Amino acid sequence: MTKPAALLALVALLFAAPVALAHEGNPNYRSVVKTVTPTTDGANFEILNFDDRILLHNTSGKDIEIFDYENGPYAQVKADGTVLLNTNSKAYYLNEDRQGQSAVPQDLGSEPNWKEQSKSGRFEWHDHRMHWMGAGDPPNLTDKGKETVIDDKWEIPISIGGQKGEVTGTLTWVPLDSGGLPIGAIFGFAALLIVLSVAVFVVRRRRSSDDGGDSGPADQQPKAPVEAW
Repeated sequence: MTKPAALLALVALLFAAPVALAHEGNPNYRSVVKTVTPTTDGANFEILNFDDRILLHNTSGKDIEIFDYENGPYAQVKADGTVLLNTNSKAYYLNEDRQGQSAVPQDLGSEPNWKEQSKSGRFEWHDHRMHWMGAGDPPNLTDKGKETVIDDKWEIPISIGGQKGEVTGTLTWVPLDSGGLPIGAIFGFAALLIVLSVAVFVVRRRRSSDDGGDSGPADQQPKAPVEAW
């Protein structure tokens, strides 16, 4: 690998660390899908990164629709794999980040405005119904040293093939082993190592450039011819 390519690779890793942290989830929480109705082969829902996002992979051959926080149309994963999002749903904006702090336009239309996202048959999103959204701890979390059910049944309304149903699950607090490093600390340490590596590379390259400008050792300089007497 050339030096410029190595530098670009290090920079890419540096920027990748914060992105990974942004989709880390909270390792103290476990959100788990329990049921999907109507029961349909190929309608697969799973939780990503503890409690961070939910993924729908539709290979059922049927259209699947997800409804938003006001029970309006939010997303569709069609039988042919086309993924559509309703940009007139508040959830389109609120689900951009884990805490639902994205700005929502004031002039959203009342009718769905469908925007194609992909044809992958896969759609993942921050659904704020399946993770804890409070600024502090849940009120029923009185002892962080023991496993505690925070929500014994969260629900996301859906329809499959035009038939209404829902995805349900549970959210549980799980104490972590105090001997392990938090995931955030690991990524932070990795980012620091990358920064130091880039700095060392730059310093060495500058020194190499400076050395290249020298005329070379004295004993390698061309000698003046000896005159014959």
